[in-house]
Amino acid sequence: MQQDRKRAWRLAGCTAGMLICGSSNAQSQITLFGLIDGGLLYTNKTLGSATGAHAGRQLSMIDGGSSYSQFGMLGTEDLGDGLQARFKLESGISIANGALAHCDGNLFGCEAWIALRNRYGEVKTGLQLSPFFLALYASDPRNMSFFGSGGVNLVDNVLGTSIFSASSVSYTSPALWGLQASLLYSFGGKPGDFQAGRQYSASVSYDYAGVMVNAAIFDGNSGAANPTPTPTSLAAEGRTLGAAFKFGAATVKASFVNYKVAGSLNNNVYGGGLTWYVTPALDLDGGVWVTSDRNHTANHSLLAALGASYFLSKRTALYAQVASVDNHGTMNTGLSIDGALYGASGTTVGATVGIRHAF
Repeated sequence: MQQDRKRAWRLAGCTAGMLICGSSNAQSQITLFGLIDGGLLYTNKTLGSATGAHAGRQLSMIDGGSSYSQFGMLGTEDLGDGLQARFKLESGISIANGALAHCDGNLFGCEAWIALRNRYGEVKTGLQLSPFFLALYASDPRNMSFFGSGGVNLVDNVLGTSIFSASSVSYTSPALWGLQASLLYSFGGKPGDFQAGRQYSASVSYDYAGVMVNAAIFDGNSGAANPTPTPTSLAAEGRTLGAAFKFGAATVKASFVNYKVAGSLNNNVYGGGLTWYVTPALDLDGGVWVTSDRNHTANHSLLAALGASYFLSKRTALYAQVASVDNHGTMNTGLSIDGALYGASGTTVGATVGIRHAF
């Protein structure tokens, strides 16, 4: 009899626990997400790492013909009174060999943060994308494609610096009458030098009725205590002004960016182009980017690219891209973040074809 009572209490306790857990889970949501992108890259020139001269043609399989392959988790929980907790963990991967790739090279090296959000804005802490990078993305006509876009110029100049900000805290305001601002501070630091690897970034944007205008800055110190496989803490600065105008199914975008790396470069990049959804299944885009070395004006480049994506479904698309870059002086602008980041002197022509699936 006593054993029956114990079993009944245990059953009641388990049932109550399940009900409590069920009530909690009803207010929470975890989403697994990812993107797989694989393509073929061809260029009629390559840059010889030893000589700095033209080293021949190339044809190779790359991961990330238009975007990097990734896998992650996104979670939200409603805490009541309009307050919400959020988190994100995201890894960059290579479908060529299954290894970690892209971003800062670490597990969950793309994003790893937790945040609180309500009607007054959002506070986020952890490894996150900087306001400077997000402003560049918003004003790039090819959405920072891994091939032939403003993203190539960004990585060519500063690698992962100004994109991925580790050990950072940020605040993003709510959008009020189309205006929104973001601030980020990355602590960095190492014993005896708390300024090492310190970064800060800020942006402000106006987005209303098909018109977007933004501005952003980034400043960072070198010498992070825990350097990542892909450098993300160069002594670098970035400044940008961007704009976008939407006309029905077409959007025109333009931007100005200045990149500085202490003791190395000071480049201005002027870009612009068009995105056009010809049909819901067919997206065409193109852009032109002129890079000029402010220290030595003989060093400059012209990058131009066209792309097409055909959506077989909402999640799966085939794409083709073609681009040309013309380098003068010692400028070494490339065509592709993966496989052709730096280019040889003179004119280089390249193309990619591939498939992209999101889940």
